[in-house]
Amino acid sequence: MNCYDCLTRQETTAAVATCTRCGAGLCIDHAHVAPEIVSEQAGTGKATHSPDARRFTCGICHEAEI
Repeated sequence: MNCYDCLTRQETTAAVATCTRCGAGLCIDHAHVAPEIVSEQAGTGKATHSPDARRFTCGICHEAEI
């Protein structure tokens, strides 16, 4: 798979991740990495896990979430 953002610029770069929102392939230069808290229902409350998970987004989805 190739990076979608690079392809729009007539470049070919191998993707190293996919956007968790839209599924676009991302190279290391176009991937935005952020922590994501993983939680689940546990008994009568909510349990969170540590460490946080990684979440990859493309530039468009990253900007839309801010």
